Amino acid sequence: MLATRVFAADPRYDNNWYSFGPFDPTQGEFETTFGYVFKVICEGIDGDDGNAYRYFMSSSATDNIPIEGGNAFTFEYKFRLHENPSEHSHIYPYVAPDDTRTKVENFDWDNDGEIRVTSEVRRELRCNVSGDNVAVVTEFAILEGEKGKSLNFQFMPKGVRNNNVVISVQNQKGEYMKFYSSPIGGVPKYKYGVKGTKAPPQQNR
Repeated sequence: MLATRVFAADPRYDNNWYSFGPFDPTQGEFETTFGYVFKVICEGIDGDDGNAYRYFMSSSATDNIPIEGGNAFTFEYKFRLHENPSEHSHIYPYVAPDDTRTKVENFDWDNDGEIRVTSEVRRELRCNVSGDNVAVVTEFAILEGEKGKSLNFQFMPKGVRNNNVVISVQNQKGEYMKFYSSPIGGVPKYKYGVKGTKAPPQQNR
């Protein structure tokens, strides 16, 4: 444990930043592929406010100055969809070279719009979208041109107010795939000439 803090219901931190650190890079856990990794755990202790948070990895305690070569990832994402239908959200799961299939699970989507998956070789795959307080699963095969790169998940809402949703993606071994803030290999752009694919029948859970 490098640092910890309980914020509680303190208006000082509403729409304000709090800085942890500074930390030396070597204080992180060394990962052979991507270097030193720091883990941030945020736990809600009580209440039902639906608090939302932003994180920024900075070289300054007072300004958001990006760290060259820095990146962030998570395995499961809970976030609030835009209420404006023209505002789309994205996540970028990384596909390892030995991944062959994915299982996408989304929870409590309130049937709010669409989830589409694209890549350099996949024009469009539409995932099943869950209703209120239920989860659904979509499974699809990884294409050869997607291995070692990132997928682009696009969330296209209808405009449900304060819609908090959860999404995760697993590979064929049941391992959760990492969503990177800066997608590995860059944001994938479809190369025209490949037909779009549709999701299989819905699997309710």
